[in-house]
Amino acid sequence: MSDAPRTLLLTGASRGIGHATVKLFQEHGWRVLTVSRQAFSEACPWAGGRMGHIQADLADLGAIPALTAAVRERLPGGKLHALVNNAGISPKGPGGRRLGVAESDADTWTRVLNVNLVSTALLARDLLPELEAAKGAIVNVTSIAGSRVHPFAGVAYAASKAGLAALTREFAHEFGPRGVRANAIAPGEIRTAILSPGTDALVQDIVPLRRLGDPREVAETIHFLCTNPSSYINGAEIHINGGQHV
Repeated sequence: MSDAPRTLLLTGASRGIGHATVKLFQEHGWRVLTVSRQAFSEACPWAGGRMGHIQADLADLGAIPALTAAVRERLPGGKLHALVNNAGISPKGPGGRRLGVAESDADTWTRVLNVNLVSTALLARDLLPELEAAKGAIVNVTSIAGSRVHPFAGVAYAASKAGLAALTREFAHEFGPRGVRANAIAPGEIRTAILSPGTDALVQDIVPLRRLGDPREVAETIHFLCTNPSSYINGAEIHINGGQHV
């Protein structure tokens, strides 16, 4: 591998797991490009953050070509070494109530599926030449809600994450022959700003480790899946939930 820094593109970088992932990759010498709905915040602590940030709403699928064009302009040598699809939304009802099938209208379904699933497929499709040039890796952030009913995650979110797990397998099958690996991570209850009230108490009943996960623990697994120690892992979904799924 040359001395040129490897490049990561991360969606959903504005908080939680995304923040932790950016900081960890930078510690390892990566160049990081970020995408989020919000403009770059001066509170973000990483060097070069403003220059590497692209503001885009992934709910607007028509904006994907402009987003990928902006990414290409920032890629030295036309190589993208890692694409981490972390962006995700989980709408709630009044008082933070879970939205089930009866309460989820067409607009909710469309917005959630576009952000959490369809935009991921379109980004990977558009940036496949750059990923192939780098023999890069894709990591999709799914959720424990994609494989079981969750007390806080709504139906559209759960369905989108189940679909993202299937999309990961499709990536692995289709892109593997081109030297691009694709895997997923499925976090459980991670200590972030978007935790629903009552999660701390829930953890004591359903997580064998009896604690919330830390975003850094998730970021470490993402980094592993983007580097050589995981070079023969393709099409996997790794559960990061303290045993919540057992």
